[in-house]
Amino acid sequence: MTQTIAFYDRVDQALHDTSLQTALNRATTRFIGNRASAIGALCEADRLRDQARAIRAYALAHLDELLPQLAANVEARGGHVCWASDGEEARRYIIELARARGVRSIVKSKSMASEEIHLNEALEHAGFEVVETDLGEYIIQLAGETPSHIIAPAIHKTREQVSALFEQHLGMPPTTEVPPMIRTARRALRQRFLRADMGISGVNFGVADSGAIVIVENEGNARLSTTVPRIHVAIMGIERIVARLADLGVMLQVLARSATGQKMSVYTSLISGPARPGEADGPEEFHLVLLDNGRSRMLGGQYAEALLCIRCGACLNACPVYQAIGGHAYGGVYSGPIGAILTPLLQPDLPDAYLLPQASSLCGACQEVCPVRIAIPDMLLRHRADAVQAGKAHPLEKAAIRGYTLTMTHPAIYRASGKAARLFSRILARKGRFRRLPPPLHLWTKQRDFPAPPPKTFRELWAEHQKRRHQNEV
Repeated sequence: MTQTIAFYDRVDQALHDTSLQTALNRATTRFIGNRASAIGALCEADRLRDQARAIRAYALAHLDELLPQLAANVEARGGHVCWASDGEEARRYIIELARARGVRSIVKSKSMASEEIHLNEALEHAGFEVVETDLGEYIIQLAGETPSHIIAPAIHKTREQVSALFEQHLGMPPTTEVPPMIRTARRALRQRFLRADMGISGVNFGVADSGAIVIVENEGNARLSTTVPRIHVAIMGIERIVARLADLGVMLQVLARSATGQKMSVYTSLISGPARPGEADGPEEFHLVLLDNGRSRMLGGQYAEALLCIRCGACLNACPVYQAIGGHAYGGVYSGPIGAILTPLLQPDLPDAYLLPQASSLCGACQEVCPVRIAIPDMLLRHRADAVQAGKAHPLEKAAIRGYTLTMTHPAIYRASGKAARLFSRILARKGRFRRLPPPLHLWTKQRDFPAPPPKTFRELWAEHQKRRHQNEV
């Protein structure tokens, strides 16, 4: 019960945070417009999305073949592969590697997989200096917060809040102009790159037939994180794989257009192992961590389709609930519609994870914009059904459903309840609306009005219509 209250408290706090509302409105409106323009510019956008779904579906259906192929090709190019069944294995491998190589300083580019396994906390606890180098991730690291969006970690921050952080932590003179803030962050981060011993990155796609990993970004920090330090560790969820290099022609187009509204991201890096003799840049060692962490349990089950996700964030931007409450209210690493599906599966230890699928109007906007057409509303409904079957439904919800079922299956009770509702509305309603209702309906009228029932039911109107018709015929 404490966790249930905590979830609704987070939602309530988000709804009353004016700075958050301003930041969310600006960012999601911009993302939605950019995506619509980018997708609209494609004459065959639907065909491209169908191809992207087919590519991802094939990869998931053949993971047992593609993952060993990827691992073999990585090792053939001089890389190392760690098969991590869960977050603990992944963290232990990276920490032991860092200790064995005498690592002191670590730079990271944006990686939701590393957030999923709480890698930063583990590294810092082990005594390593860890610095996020994606600008959004760097901002929230300074703020001591977690990402609130898959592709825009600091989407919940206003320009004024970022300026205050930079003044406090980086000594920046007061300003809300973007160029000076970017220059300040660049100067601070450039020194971190130069002295880092290890770089840690995520992976957008692993390519089975070549052993390459693909990293997509707009800032160039991932390229620096993976080439300047002497050790590069890439963390990849086992589902983030494609069979062939040729598949990237489709996947990179739908990813960039759906995520940021660009035709292509500014930097697309294909990394195939450590630097070879004679190459001017690149790490001395390359380690690929293949992270399961609950994904194999999803395969073949009713939520397997969620593994098609390419982490573009389009469903978050389109979701009216996310637009209202942001990412932190969800309480997990992944937020928005796809997060409401993934969190109960990948972070089942969160006591209130089962409530997240309730944070949806089921309007279908998420599925409409998804580049691989994931049936998100269907899976949200399945999660709700699972919660009921597991006995997690609130007693009042159970009572309400029983009452509704009883009313709708017994005409006499239906008619009596209609009369009672109209009597109730004559007492409490004003101008056809309820402004305040008793518990538990007060949670609705706390935020919005509730329409009063009409003076007459359809049955009564129909009976009057039939009576008039009969009289006219006579």
